[in-house]
Amino acid sequence: MRTESDLDHSAALVEQVNQALRDAAPLRIQGANSKAFLGRPTTGAVLDTRRHRGIVSYDPTELVITARCGTPLSELSTALDAAQQMLPCEPPSFGADATVGGMVASGLSGPRRPWAGSVRDYVLGTRVITGHGKLLRFGGEVMKNVAGYDLSRLMAASYGSLGVITEVSLKVLPKPRQTLSISLEIDADRALQRLALWGQQPLPISAACHDGQRLHLRLEGGEGSVAAAHDRLGGEWLDPVYWTDLNQQRLGFFAGEQPLWRLSLPNNIAPLALPGQQLLDWGGAQRWLKSDADAAYIRHVVAALGGHVTCYTPGLTDSPFQPLPAALLHYHRNLKQQLDPKGIFNPGRLYTEL
Repeated sequence: MRTESDLDHSAALVEQVNQALRDAAPLRIQGANSKAFLGRPTTGAVLDTRRHRGIVSYDPTELVITARCGTPLSELSTALDAAQQMLPCEPPSFGADATVGGMVASGLSGPRRPWAGSVRDYVLGTRVITGHGKLLRFGGEVMKNVAGYDLSRLMAASYGSLGVITEVSLKVLPKPRQTLSISLEIDADRALQRLALWGQQPLPISAACHDGQRLHLRLEGGEGSVAAAHDRLGGEWLDPVYWTDLNQQRLGFFAGEQPLWRLSLPNNIAPLALPGQQLLDWGGAQRWLKSDADAAYIRHVVAALGGHVTCYTPGLTDSPFQPLPAALLHYHRNLKQQLDPKGIFNPGRLYTEL
């Protein structure tokens, strides 16, 4: 049986960072490597977080769980399931034994995102090894503790470019008492119109995806509210595994070699006239595009609507993430300089300038 000291490898991680600082050598931070296809390739010695694992504390009555960065998401889910609780943002693992640290570093959320919030919204506090070789704590384990709270949130979707996340405290919520998935035959244009209308009404929708022919909905809440919503909306029963397959990109839409793009758009945008196949997720706020169209053209169309684009096909473009405006890039550089002055953490993973 492994003891607590067998699971806590923070000292070894700090030493590896300090050695990299002494050598002025970059580090490639990774856990299960389940998100390796996202972002630009980076070089350096691998800093593997998976040995630094384990749930540090969990009090279901406080709705807070604290875990080390290398803890598999499956282990976290098992602990939460036992208490009938969940992490509402539904972070994907893409078939690998993804880790808590990678979940925060990538900041990816699942189908419930528009209704429940993102990974960032559930981060209460972190322990981080900075580019000064120090293990620091930011934030806390309760919502009212705001000291360092925003810096902890900055770690979400930073892709390891600001520091090594060693520990995370997360807010969790009870699982809904009732869940029902339904499917309605309706075209994309009318589906988006109805979703805009339903969004102004007290309907217990927690996921909405249109596959080009049908609108799929998930209803969650009390038994009465779910039943009433079903009576009003109608529709056929849908196997709830659909949402897992969507989240893990196992649907037939994601198969094949055609480039995959993630489009993030403001609410209530009509279907886009882009070449290729589209899948509308998050009630239309997130759209998946399979297309051979030029990256600059796709970004131009989406940017004109106030959105941004991420390329999910590695090696297709040198800028997989949406290029930053000059002013925003300036702030990103300043932040990187403050937290990682020697630029050793995942250099270039987000942008060449970082």
